[in-house]
Amino acid sequence: MKRLVSSVMIISFSIFMWGSVAYADTAMSPVGLWRTIDDRTGKPKAIVRISETASGEFGGEIVRSLDPAIPPDRRCTACKDERKDQLLTGLPIIRGMKKDGSHWEGGNILDPASGEVYDCSMRLKDGGQKLVVRGFVGMSLFGRSQCLTENELSDFSGL
Repeated sequence: MKRLVSSVMIISFSIFMWGSVAYADTAMSPVGLWRTIDDRTGKPKAIVRISETASGEFGGEIVRSLDPAIPPDRRCTACKDERKDQLLTGLPIIRGMKKDGSHWEGGNILDPASGEVYDCSMRLKDGGQKLVVRGFVGMSLFGRSQCLTENELSDFSGL
């Protein structure tokens, strides 16, 4: 009888833990609004919305510039693809990211200032409060990371 009770408890605990891990994995998602910080000045630069497509890929677009020096009608004049001369607001800058374990990779990121497109990877840290986005050429070793901070929707009503 003790063995049966022990077995049931172990199985129940295992199911509970597996369910918790599965829930934590799905709860940790980059979907939402993120504040980018200029890594040169340390000042907020823009709000980016990360979303998931029907095919399960993740992408991001600029929702709003936070830099008072950038006019709302600024366009991506440096872009070299179909995004050339599109407004920065609504501009898709992250494309084709796919979940791979605890991170996302396989996509690319656009630097609107230079028009260059880089390979990209993303991972959450600090319990999902920060999103580390890394742009690189070829190998992730040769690149630059930017840490985006989570935004409360109340900070940006109407977005």
